[in-house]
Amino acid sequence: MKAIIVGGGIGGLTTALMLRSRGISCELYEQSETIRELGVGINTLPHAIRELAGLGLLDKLDEVAIRTYELFYLTRHGQQVWHEKRGLDAGHDVPQFSIHRGRLQGVIHQAVIDRLGADAIHTGCRLGSFTQDEGGVSAYFFDRSGAHVHTARGDILIGADGIHSKVRQTLFPDEGGPCWNGLMLWRGATDWPAFLTGRSMIIAGGLNAKAVIYPIAPGSSPASRLTNWAVLVRIGDGTSPPPRREGWSNLGRRDEMMPYVTGFTIPQVDFTGLINATPEFWEYPCCDRDPLPYWSSGRVTLLGDAAHPMYPVGSNGASQAILDARSLADLLARSEHPRQALAAYERQRLPMTADIVASNRRGGPEGVIDAVEQLAPQGFTDVDTILNYEAREAIVRGYAAKAGFAARVVARQ
Repeated sequence: MKAIIVGGGIGGLTTALMLRSRGISCELYEQSETIRELGVGINTLPHAIRELAGLGLLDKLDEVAIRTYELFYLTRHGQQVWHEKRGLDAGHDVPQFSIHRGRLQGVIHQAVIDRLGADAIHTGCRLGSFTQDEGGVSAYFFDRSGAHVHTARGDILIGADGIHSKVRQTLFPDEGGPCWNGLMLWRGATDWPAFLTGRSMIIAGGLNAKAVIYPIAPGSSPASRLTNWAVLVRIGDGTSPPPRREGWSNLGRRDEMMPYVTGFTIPQVDFTGLINATPEFWEYPCCDRDPLPYWSSGRVTLLGDAAHPMYPVGSNGASQAILDARSLADLLARSEHPRQALAAYERQRLPMTADIVASNRRGGPEGVIDAVEQLAPQGFTDVDTILNYEAREAIVRGYAAKAGFAARVVARQ
């Protein structure tokens, strides 16, 4: 069997490794001239890290990431709503990693080169169209000028080509563009003195106004960390297109963002100082798409953001793409026919990811902050008198179970 993978992001690269480990041949096609390490910080959750550890990447990730120890949920006024341990310290058998998205992609990319060979990755190849027949799939790739550069032939085609997926557009030509909910996300990272344990993560504020801070790599000295920050604010009502096209490489404007920063109080970190010390940062209009009725058509399927783009809530985007890759590779390895495998993959993964997309629209686990802020917008003396522990736990743990990374769920897999 041979697979054609469209897209050289985390999902596509992980799929290549998963297929290779099961003896399935594949080639990967990326439209950019190089596979660049884009983005800023993300969290990769234990259920996804287990899959990367199974591919032998744990030591490499440890070299470039931080093992997340704890997570705090605060109101925008800095009052604690929830605190929990994460990763190994929460009872998982593998860590949670806070990591630069590009470095995570870089680790996986290098592993693909080492194991499949550099010639398995084709850059500068933009998918133009594909056709399928009883014997397989043919995909036609073009360069930026529109010149045909390659025709690939395989048993299946996997669209891992992101929120603006050409494969998805071909399967659903009338879908339209991504959905913008009116939220703008600004993100950056800079060397900064370590706070709390040096492995702590803070999320302050609910869905309409949120600040996020966590370290993603060692810093320039033992007392510092490369520290990721994010500001998420509702600037529109979601009825119009975003002001600029969503993408990982749009530079943010300080004059647009800073008026919102003063609305947060975070006792553990000088948040304004951290942002002012960051020379450049990026913006991202928070977009997703409605869940699809199906992902697979014949010998073609979708994976990662091409299948289920979701709001950056709950640390789940990259993690779910990695889980997609494991599921698809397993099913291809043990199914009698590729179409049977793609149908089983869709049945296994589509309902779960559709639930996560819907939950992220409501705020995901961070909805516990919204719940408290709605009940006590000016703050509180005792959070338990506003929303008791059991009610707060139900919000946070319910999302973890839905997304598949609750410690008790992981232990059973």
